[in-house]
Amino acid sequence: MNESSKVLGIDPGSRKTGYGLIMFNQKPILIKAGTIETKGDHNDRLKSIFYELKKIIEEHRPDVIAIEKVFVHKNADSALKLGQARAAALSASFNLDLPIFEYAAKVIKKAVVGSGNADKSQVQHMIKILFALKDAPKPDTADALAVALCHSNQSSSKYFENN
Repeated sequence: MNESSKVLGIDPGSRKTGYGLIMFNQKPILIKAGTIETKGDHNDRLKSIFYELKKIIEEHRPDVIAIEKVFVHKNADSALKLGQARAAALSASFNLDLPIFEYAAKVIKKAVVGSGNADKSQVQHMIKILFALKDAPKPDTADALAVALCHSNQSSSKYFENN
């Protein structure tokens, strides 16, 4: 990944899916971020995730997708719905054949906050600081930006290790 690549970070969820599009050029630059809040039955929610992310991807043409890995919930039904939301989000990028990278929640938190056990408010606070935002973003938006930053950090360190 070169330094000015655009990374779309995604924090999937069936009710709220966060997204954060960044570019890293000596410092992180926020291009667009938000939370897709879905309504209706589960199928309607999946359609919303797919179509909203498809619009963002087609408009902004990221170079790579970074997404949080699904973790096993106590409830199998919740894990299945989360997996379906993740699939809807990723499917939105398939027509551009973008590379997709997955990161565990602990890896993301460690990359952004310094601790894999950080809570959502700590992630929000660090995202506010790193992007010099007036207010902390919503939790799902902050998590998506954290995924994108994690990928940028991982890619940069691999680049420097190999050169």
